Amino acid sequence: MGIGMIFGGIAIGTFIFSGIRIVRPTHKLLIETLGKYTKTGEQGLNWIIPIIQTARKVNITEQMVDVPEQTVQTSDKLNTLVDAMVYYQVRDARASEYNVDDHRRQLTSLARTTLRAVMGNMSLTQCIQSRDKINQEVEKVLDKETDSYGVAVLRVEVQRIEPPQDVQEAMNNVVKAEQKKIASRDTAEALEIEADGMRRAEIKKAEGRRQASILEAEGESQAFDLINKSFTGNAQVLKKLEVTENSLKHNSKIILTEKGISPQLLIGELPLHAKK
Repeated sequence: MGIGMIFGGIAIGTFIFSGIRIVRPTHKLLIETLGKYTKTGEQGLNWIIPIIQTARKVNITEQMVDVPEQTVQTSDKLNTLVDAMVYYQVRDARASEYNVDDHRRQLTSLARTTLRAVMGNMSLTQCIQSRDKINQEVEKVLDKETDSYGVAVLRVEVQRIEPPQDVQEAMNNVVKAEQKKIASRDTAEALEIEADGMRRAEIKKAEGRRQASILEAEGESQAFDLINKSFTGNAQVLKKLEVTENSLKHNSKIILTEKGISPQLLIGELPLHAKK
């Protein structure tokens, strides 16, 4: 009797513990009863009926799928290798398990098809220069198509776009030529700026020399004016002295004034014929 109770207790304990399911915050638990969906278990402790019920965990964190490398033909009939990464998150655990068979594989296949469609409407140059546009277009299509999966596409990142070797070399040559053109233009502009600076410097020097010549000429003119005034004053003095000398010779009277010497003839002493 006692042994049976012990075995019974052990069996009950095993039964209880075998039905315990611990769910982390990163997952949800899909519980089925005899193959039929019953409920979704949340984080924490969950218990299912062993044998009768089964449980399946679904990751609800952000996940990534690698889109394998593939050859895509662009609108200008050039083949290029491309690969990408798709980041998604399960929003409806039930739909992700019951509405699609292996949502990761389905998402990868759909991403490959969408990449070919989007890039097929663009030229190779546009594909290389517009990766953000490709990412947005592919994300938009995937997010719409995977809505029934219970999956939300968060973003798409094109990792590599590799054109054929000969096309790549031609594009590199074009880029090099453009860079040389820019460098030549910059050099020409620098030389032009330098020449303009030298021209301005020469103009400044010429203006300086012209101003110096003007000042020198003005100085010489002022010097000549002073010399002329000096000569004019001396000539007047000499003229007055000459007049005075002549007056003395004719017995003239000399009157000293503020303006100088004013000779006058002495009428009383003039000869008789002069008085008459």
